[in-house]
Amino acid sequence: LAGAFCIPLYVPYVLTGRWIFGRSLCKLWLVVDYLLCTSSVFNIVLISYDRFLSVTRAVAYRAQQGNTRQAVLKMVLVWVLAFLLYGPAIISWEYISGQSIIPTGECYAEFFYNWYFLMTASTLEFFTPFISVMFFNLSIYLNIQKRTKMHLDVFHEVHNQSFTEEMERSPEAKLSLKCCKWEQKESAETLDLSKSKAQGAASTSSLDAKDLLATSSESSRKPKCCNKKSCKNSASTLCSEKRMKIMSQSTTQHFRLSRDKKVAKSLAIIVGIFGICWAPYTLLMIIRAGCHGQCISEFWYETSFWLLWINSAVNPVLYPLCHSSFRRAFIKLLCPKKLKIQPHNALQN
Repeated sequence: LAGAFCIPLYVPYVLTGRWIFGRSLCKLWLVVDYLLCTSSVFNIVLISYDRFLSVTRAVAYRAQQGNTRQAVLKMVLVWVLAFLLYGPAIISWEYISGQSIIPTGECYAEFFYNWYFLMTASTLEFFTPFISVMFFNLSIYLNIQKRTKMHLDVFHEVHNQSFTEEMERSPEAKLSLKCCKWEQKESAETLDLSKSKAQGAASTSSLDAKDLLATSSESSRKPKCCNKKSCKNSASTLCSEKRMKIMSQSTTQHFRLSRDKKVAKSLAIIVGIFGICWAPYTLLMIIRAGCHGQCISEFWYETSFWLLWINSAVNPVLYPLCHSSFRRAFIKLLCPKKLKIQPHNALQN
């Protein structure tokens, strides 16, 4: 809208230094221009607030995600508030004050040099939204860092624990240890019984007793169910499974950490570009109003003015085009046939 309506009317005005489209179109141009820039700022706040809720109140956010009426109401409210901030003043300022201060061939708002009104409007249009966006995005970043730290702490705690302790706590390890203890007890009982039999038969034949003792000793060294080697193999298997589980957790944590860093970077870029594009114009506009345009060069004011439109051009790249869901929504609006042909997974990539 800014590129289709505001800029084409403003370029001849800048080049010639004279407004040639009449007073009515001047007011319409001012209303649309202020409306679009202000709604752009308020939409940034709304999107940041929406992201803030999706991170800090994920369960409640997902429960209300399908509420189309509430989403439409929020978007309409943004445009209504953006219009109320400047629209009524642009339309009715000269009627309330009783006269117009704009010379013939010029086109700017009646409150252009009213420092008090501009300071109040700038607080609502830039300072409050900028602080709000910084708060929402900083909260999102801190929440991401907190969750990442918690995941890493859990991983390190599991990783630093002894595999032997973990093995003894597991049901499989306890069963294996019970098996070994039972077999060792059974072997000891067999050995005692064999020894008593051997001693009883010693008077009959010393050779037979020796053979019996040798047999009982050999049987005691070879348990039926499991031995030290089988217990060791069982422990080794359990340790290997535990290592594989921890490696899988490590990979997952690394992926989440990488994703969280990307989110943090994108949020920093959004806040930074918003501040770069709006801070110069806001400050210069307030200073210009205070000194009635005598202390600010026209070149710098025009440069800061164009930064607002540049921000309107950058916002669609920063927000919708960086997310697959927004891309699918735009493709659905602009090319519905293309969306039907392409699979969902292809669009996600």
